[in-house]
Amino acid sequence: MYFALHHSAFRPEFPAAGGLVLAKLKEPDAIRRGRALKRVDRELSKGNFRAALSLVKQLQGKPGGLRGFGAAKQVPRRMSSLDELKFSGINISSLEPLVDPILDSVERSIQFASSDEVSLLGLESLMHDESYDSLCEDHLMCMQVRHPFPSPALQYWQKTNEKHEAGHFLVGYLLGVLPKRYRVPSIDALRQDKLAGGRVEFLGFEFLREVDTEKISQKKFSKGNLYDRANKGKISSKTLNRFLCVILGGLAAEHLVFGYSEGLHSDVEKLDRVLKWLGFTESEADSQVRWATLNTVLILGRHREARSRLAEAMALGRSVGFCIDTIEKSLNDVEI
Repeated sequence: MYFALHHSAFRPEFPAAGGLVLAKLKEPDAIRRGRALKRVDRELSKGNFRAALSLVKQLQGKPGGLRGFGAAKQVPRRMSSLDELKFSGINISSLEPLVDPILDSVERSIQFASSDEVSLLGLESLMHDESYDSLCEDHLMCMQVRHPFPSPALQYWQKTNEKHEAGHFLVGYLLGVLPKRYRVPSIDALRQDKLAGGRVEFLGFEFLREVDTEKISQKKFSKGNLYDRANKGKISSKTLNRFLCVILGGLAAEHLVFGYSEGLHSDVEKLDRVLKWLGFTESEADSQVRWATLNTVLILGRHREARSRLAEAMALGRSVGFCIDTIEKSLNDVEI
């Protein structure tokens, strides 16, 4: 700041004196937020997740605090189609081409997970799908790599993981779900574990433990029987809506960045299991997933810069608090 004020060659970077004053006023807020987020990191590192969430909520919506946490503008739950969004005046022209491909990826993953075995015909069909040709080659290269330097395939796989996990993290944060920890594999980890994936864990989705331990039919949705719906009261509709958007955040981020998804996500398998565990009929599940896809795509579409900067921070293994601060700095005055 001193240098800019006293060296005229650099003054064009500061168009008005008022901008300098504003920058000075904002600096203490940024410092306070950074210190508070370090406290959040300390609580998370100790496993004190509720205390960490309490600290975040104290900062929520406060001047110099966390403007973005839980502040995402969402698609009304009654809307589940592109036409309804258009009629409501929501501009989706740039994102419209993504919705159906994402839904197709979800359907493909569910079909793959629910099949007992992949037929030769199915494999042949997948191989002839042009959007997956290069991905299959990359996966084979990853499986076979032994070179001491990162191969293009490993670099691609790492980049995909970064964008995917950043999608989960960002959607969760903007919907008010606190990330507890995350993992994005390094090139070295990918060398050792081949196709090891990343992961983001959130506070508030503890019901997943029960879903994971309960035997659930992989092939059929509920017929609407009371017995099938016994689990519906175990989580609120708000929690379910958040979960669906967060779980789709990774897949949606891949479509936004690369134009397609690497497919066959365990995320989608988990989504499918949760909806069956709750006793949804197939039509109810379809409606839920379609709404969540619209909502997730619109959230991520509004925050491309935040998603990109967050992916960079996660690739470097920065703390959860640092990642949150990265999101907040990227929001600026954009609509949340």
